[in-house]
Amino acid sequence: MDGGLLAALADLLLPRTCAGCGLPGALLCRRCARLLTVPHLAQPRRFPVGFPPTVAAGAYAGPVRPAVNAFKERGRAELARPLGAALALAVAGVVAGLDGGCREVRLVPVPSSRAALRVRGRDHVRELTGRAVAELRAAGVPAAPARLLRRTGRVRDSAGLSADQRRANLAGTFALVPGAAAVGRDGVLVLVDDVVTSGATLTEAAAALAPAAVHAGPPVLAAVVAATPRRVPLTGPGADRRGQQGRLSGPGNGD
Repeated sequence: MDGGLLAALADLLLPRTCAGCGLPGALLCRRCARLLTVPHLAQPRRFPVGFPPTVAAGAYAGPVRPAVNAFKERGRAELARPLGAALALAVAGVVAGLDGGCREVRLVPVPSSRAALRVRGRDHVRELTGRAVAELRAAGVPAAPARLLRRTGRVRDSAGLSADQRRANLAGTFALVPGAAAVGRDGVLVLVDDVVTSGATLTEAAAALAPAAVHAGPPVLAAVVAATPRRVPLTGPGADRRGQQGRLSGPGNGD
């Protein structure tokens, strides 16, 4: 049976809804997809020492948050295409200001823990990396995946932990794979992940990856699909009321 016909039948039996807003139609509607076309520097509330320059394609808030979680936690693997395109945009943004011509961009996925892989049954960051590489190559950017990091030891669930506690929880959990230092001598190394919140994960991963970037020229960079918006303290008349509104509408903790 024709693949297009199969897809049409699947839509009849299981109608698609937007993973962001829930409206029927595309798996990510145009309005929600546009929210992932706003590349900007990620700014954790408290910058960890060693946090790499990081660009996010959008804010981890509003419809973006359920869309990312649908891909990450609810098995909607088809979202790899639009989210991978968003990640490619973030990668292009973070390397745009580098000097030295058009060198190969090597995307280094942040490895998931063994526990997360068991629960999800898949490596979602690796899937995003593959899609982002394809998007970058289609745009004429020399890009390649580079699995240079591995997990070591165990970490506990980061939910409810402060920024300092997350950093301590992740200390020493990333290491270079054998031969990674030689691989990193050419090109630009860009750590990639789905979301950045406190910045602890990217900071620890960047520290582990740093020896592979010694001969690469620029420091380790990073790109993510979305970043938790930085909450700016409010002052002046009405600050308490506006602050309460911000807390009610703001996103919760991510990874």
